[in-house]
Amino acid sequence: MGQNFLGLEAYTPPDWASGIPLAPSRRFRLGMLPTPIHEWRLPGLPEGVRVLVKRDDLSGMQLSGNKVRKLEFLLAAAAAGGHDCVITIGGIQSNHARATAVAARYLGLDCHLILRTSRQEVDGDPGLVGNLLVERLAGAQLHMVTKEEYGAVGSTALLEQLALELQAAGKNPYVIPVGGSSALGTWGYLQAIDEIVHQAQDMGETITDIAMACGSGGTTAGLALGSHLSGLRARVHAYGVCDTPAYFYDYINALMRGLGLEVPSSPRGKQGADQVGPQGGAAAAGGGARAAPQQPEVEALAAQSLLRAVQARGAGYAISTEEELATVQAVAAATGVVLDPVYSGKAVHALLAEVAADPGAWCGRTVLFVHTGGLLGMYDKMDQLGPLVQSRGPPVQRMHVQVPARA
Repeated sequence: MGQNFLGLEAYTPPDWASGIPLAPSRRFRLGMLPTPIHEWRLPGLPEGVRVLVKRDDLSGMQLSGNKVRKLEFLLAAAAAGGHDCVITIGGIQSNHARATAVAARYLGLDCHLILRTSRQEVDGDPGLVGNLLVERLAGAQLHMVTKEEYGAVGSTALLEQLALELQAAGKNPYVIPVGGSSALGTWGYLQAIDEIVHQAQDMGETITDIAMACGSGGTTAGLALGSHLSGLRARVHAYGVCDTPAYFYDYINALMRGLGLEVPSSPRGKQGADQVGPQGGAAAAGGGARAAPQQPEVEALAAQSLLRAVQARGAGYAISTEEELATVQAVAAATGVVLDPVYSGKAVHALLAEVAADPGAWCGRTVLFVHTGGLLGMYDKMDQLGPLVQSRGPPVQRMHVQVPARA
């Protein structure tokens, strides 16, 4: 675990991925990998349904979560291109922004973060709650925008604007999109599938389904494409916490085109999101990528045939319902695994709801849930979580200390 940590090394894709035209040639080892897989006895799980959990929340401390795997390839490209700083963008409690700030500092690069917040708070100090504390301790420069500005201009244009400003100041920035979800970043979870395949073999497990929260799409793209190409052929369920299933299908198709893969203009098959249960169907690469010469041809693929996108955003992105937080609390109390409310908490809540609604469809299946981290974001939910924990958890007791009598 953590072999050759912070080392820059040559990268060779797994044999099963050799047909992908655009592949990275370098990788910075940033994660504590491989992350463990273990049995996960979720509360309320029906008989005959097994869930395992892939603990990518344990991929590091400051650098925990799924973003680490993407940044291994993205920052290798930044270093190869001679860049002196990185820019990325996200919400005010973006896990990706925090991971990028830490990883950039590890490698001696300055980090600029464009963070989205409310109109009421954009001109003030954003504070030190959760991910913000780590980002600011690591010396990241924060650039605040409103949600309305973000929606009107778009993340790509905002990144381009800041890049031009930094270039005018003599800097050479490397731009990382939202969530690190570019074609190059997708390789983080293509490689993760190779890790999962070997772990499953060592454990004697047959994984029939893979589930995860889907926020920016890159993690899902790598897992779905990798599951198909590796021969694992697990059914992939992407629980979307922000956009619509149609958006994720389109975005993941664009990522696959960025990898140089052929994607049908009219994807075949019915979208898996229309079905409940496991029956559903299963940007450019940037610097540091190379064309793989004369490799086996990969058939034309589409996201709609590789994964099942499920609407799981509930009341909205980063807005937690009482029911979702109750699931987070119940899972932690029963299993010791803490879920962040924004991503994995919503995904597990939706997964359990689907299983409960049609247990027969899931009977006999072994689901691997990929825990993508995000624990620091919980501190932004203290006002909601506090009363829940106090009402459902064991009461705090004053210990009556027995003081020995003096001789």
